[in-house]
Amino acid sequence: MTDPSGDLQAAAGVVDQASKVVESAAEVLAAGSIDEQQVLAYDFAHAAAGVEISRSLLDYGAKGDVEAKITCAFVADAVHDLAAKVFGREATWGVEPGVLDGTREFLAAYRDPAFLASIDGDGPRHLDSDFEMVQDTFRRFAEDKLKPIAEHIHRDNEDIPESIIEGLAEMGGFGLSVPEEYGGYGSGGESEYIAMVVATEELSRGSLGAGGSLITRPEILTRALLAGGTEEQKHEWLPKLATAEVMNAVAVTEPDYGSDVAGVKVTATEVDGGWRINGVKTWCTLGARADVLMLLARTDPDRSKAHRGLSLFVVPKERGDGHGFELTQDDAEGGGGGRMEGRPIDTIGYRGMHSSEIAFDNWFVPAGNLIGLDNGKGRGFYYQMAGFENGRLQTAARAVGVMQAAYEAARQYAEDRVVFGQSVGSYQLTQAKLARMAVVIQGARQFSYAVARMMAKGEGTLEASMVKAYVCKAAEWVTREAMQIHGGMGYAEEFPVSRYFVDARVLSIFEGADETLCLKVIARRLVEKAA
Repeated sequence: MTDPSGDLQAAAGVVDQASKVVESAAEVLAAGSIDEQQVLAYDFAHAAAGVEISRSLLDYGAKGDVEAKITCAFVADAVHDLAAKVFGREATWGVEPGVLDGTREFLAAYRDPAFLASIDGDGPRHLDSDFEMVQDTFRRFAEDKLKPIAEHIHRDNEDIPESIIEGLAEMGGFGLSVPEEYGGYGSGGESEYIAMVVATEELSRGSLGAGGSLITRPEILTRALLAGGTEEQKHEWLPKLATAEVMNAVAVTEPDYGSDVAGVKVTATEVDGGWRINGVKTWCTLGARADVLMLLARTDPDRSKAHRGLSLFVVPKERGDGHGFELTQDDAEGGGGGRMEGRPIDTIGYRGMHSSEIAFDNWFVPAGNLIGLDNGKGRGFYYQMAGFENGRLQTAARAVGVMQAAYEAARQYAEDRVVFGQSVGSYQLTQAKLARMAVVIQGARQFSYAVARMMAKGEGTLEASMVKAYVCKAAEWVTREAMQIHGGMGYAEEFPVSRYFVDARVLSIFEGADETLCLKVIARRLVEKAA
């Protein structure tokens, strides 16, 4: 690559051509119904995400030769993916056959194995010095504390050691989003969002199940409290969340209602001095270990009000065992008789934090624990949405961390393993795979930074959904290829790459299942723009 600026100019032209195809599909969907054209809407959402990341990456490509190579390779792959979706379905997409023929030369050049082999490594990140310090700090913790125990936690389905929670608390990891006035380290603006993305990636690189999501739990409750809590509630809970004196879990999902939060059935009935909670919540990550639950419940029995009848509570509880727990309340806790029972949900990956199904039987919650008090009645849906505001971006950062770990493991194994008289890494196919893995990871990382900057300005919610959808699906491919490079040993539990593979699978499911995210959020928002 002798002229990066010329290559980037060509890349920008290809992105423009791809954008027109995406815009045509948006017009088709706007003229009809997303629900009646779900396959098109789903493919459209993923294609739009790939094109948006490609466009954003052009700025990164202008920073140097390596960056330009990565950008061109990413654009070529994204447009190739779009072309595969469109080919033979041009009428469905509202375009003419051969609409992307003008991109053939670019794709041929930048998907060429020789070109891919020239991409050496995963490229610079271009973080400011402050964020490099965040990266180094959390990477050291992941290397020294998480990696040595990650396999043991995964294979034996163990709880996260208290030493990990204490260590992260000492580093301030739980207070990144808690404003300084409430005892945290959150200063607002760009630094807060990017620091969270960088820290989440590094912890996920060490272990998704034992580190990657750990600092997310308090952030969700923090943002919900900041959105709707009274000053007394903020001063009560935020300092405790920042220091991990209190660890929280999120109890929103129910057995019959996942992404469809408006259908929540768990009830909170007002009684003397507080509320009685009844019903079942599921997929409460860290629910056993947690000291409090952020619980969404129906306070208005009129189910026709849907999400407008929901309220959000901080529900105290004793710490339980990740393999199952049963708690009861005595008279001193609000009249007695309340029971809470947690059943573990065993999973193929993402172990350590443990997800639980939690049943509530007349569990008493003091009146002061309704977020927003009387002003919070019926506002719970909006507060929990504020809590999850950054969740999709953080999930993308977790995916980047898992991909980075898988890529590094595959690259090292390819260097060390000799097959047919030469290292696995010297073969063209391996080189092309590793290069494409590096390109996807860096593209995802850079777009995550860009979305963090948007969200710091109060924007970027659509882009956060797009990066989550694209990157989490990409993580399945990257970890799969990393496992494949390991050959038979990739299927052996003694190599961490098998853990990366099963961990990656959860990423397209939580924080908004991929299909729901694409159809109900990305496609719908883009179609609204087109209309």
